[in-house]
Amino acid sequence: MRKLHLVLALLICISSVSLAGDIVGKVKAKGVKHSGDAVIYVEKIPSKTFAPQKEHPKFDQKNLMFHPHVLPIVVGSTVDFLNSDDVLHNVFSPDQCAEKFNLGTWPKGQIRSYTFKNPGCVPVMLCNVHPEMEAYVIVLETPYYAVSEKDGSYRIKDVPAGSYTLKIWHEKLKGESVSVTVPEKGEATVDFGLKK
Repeated sequence: MRKLHLVLALLICISSVSLAGDIVGKVKAKGVKHSGDAVIYVEKIPSKTFAPQKEHPKFDQKNLMFHPHVLPIVVGSTVDFLNSDDVLHNVFSPDQCAEKFNLGTWPKGQIRSYTFKNPGCVPVMLCNVHPEMEAYVIVLETPYYAVSEKDGSYRIKDVPAGSYTLKIWHEKLKGESVSVTVPEKGEATVDFGLKK
């Protein structure tokens, strides 16, 4: 009888282990300096919703630039904006899907925060003190995303096994959505071409 209980416990443990693979590939961007800063993401996972990120994603305002330039997040997540420069910075977005927020202006070392509530929203982040500063938040429904490196490479880790629509976003270029089947372990390879 005890052996039966152990076997059942082992089967329960095995069945609770998630079966997941990675999505990997390359982005080839035509007409821009490099193939980086494209966001590749699993659009939705049917009948599943995801909680906002517990640890706040961050933008750093440093050397009169937003770092990173592109920030994908899960819907409902709060983003922290840090000023690391010796000058005052501001953060605002004119986009309706981000409620046209304006966090005001603040000095070095301080953080202001904003919660992004609308899935599919891609608001631009601007600084009214330095109009050349610009960045983007991409508000997604799943945590399965990656930002391409300058050479175009990307990896989305630990995607549950199944078939999905894989999408791509770039601030200047367009690319087609692709169907992908993720294996129970290992990798699915998907390459993207981007153009104007």
